[in-house]
Amino acid sequence: MILPPVEPVSPDCRVDFLLDKMSRTGFQGRKLGESVSVIKQMIMDPRVTIIVGLSGAMIPAGMQECLIELLEHRFIDVLVSTGANIFHDICGHCGVNHYLGYHQADDQELFKKGIDRIYDVFAYENEFRGVDSFIASYAATITKFSGSSAEFIRLLGLHLLEMYPKERSVTGVAAKLGIPVFIPALTDSSIGIALVMARRNGISISIDQLADADELTGYVERAQSTGVIYIGGGVPKNFIQQTQVIASIDNHGCGGHDYAVQFTTDTPQYGGLSGCTFDEAISWGKESCTCKKVQCFCDATIALPFVTSALLASGISRGHEV
Repeated sequence: MILPPVEPVSPDCRVDFLLDKMSRTGFQGRKLGESVSVIKQMIMDPRVTIIVGLSGAMIPAGMQECLIELLEHRFIDVLVSTGANIFHDICGHCGVNHYLGYHQADDQELFKKGIDRIYDVFAYENEFRGVDSFIASYAATITKFSGSSAEFIRLLGLHLLEMYPKERSVTGVAAKLGIPVFIPALTDSSIGIALVMARRNGISISIDQLADADELTGYVERAQSTGVIYIGGGVPKNFIQQTQVIASIDNHGCGGHDYAVQFTTDTPQYGGLSGCTFDEAISWGKESCTCKKVQCFCDATIALPFVTSALLASGISRGHEV
């Protein structure tokens, strides 16, 4: 058996060149480099619809501009997110900041001061509640709304652009570009809290999560091929994965996702789906038997800026409009 040698990596001021070199090293450095290669293949494949799953506290940690660049370059066709990420993204669009804190804080003292902690990021609870009120007030303008989370977030994104036209956010950019943002567990977030408060104030509004599953599966069924990128795992990951199962039950036979990349710190041996390997997913028909797949076990706040920078530095572009 003739195997290629490991190539010692040398520093490079071009991050795309650096990650290409890292793909010929070892361990998670290699996986990070390989992930860029597989994502590039997704982007260049004219058949592929790219679906991204977003979990973890990525927006509070400062990852929104990376996601916005991916959206603006049309490297994302559908986004599936936790409600928390989109809530924090809306906060940013409304001028509410997250602050550099520290993880060894006295949380009882923070509570007394009205400060919320997300590991080493701080935020002010009263400012969050102001955004809750903003969302609830908007819900009052579309009373009797009943539809998918993607439709609600699209309308809310357009409202954000109208109210704060000079600001940028994932929500606003996605709405402007017509890229759907699904939140399959919307009630498990401050957006859900805001809509509960609106309902308690007599506003008739309903988010149809079954419509979410149906609409997202429709994107998969209409696609010639699909590629998935998971930033973390959680509900967004399995929600995207199960579209292949729904499609197969309805006799569409999509055959599983053809490309798959995940950045996660979860491991598979404890049975959690966020660490579930793509090989295991093949047994469910969620990934195709020939799927080009990479799982990089790395903090996504490290992986995402590097991968996004490498994609942009390479000058790659979509070969089609989905």
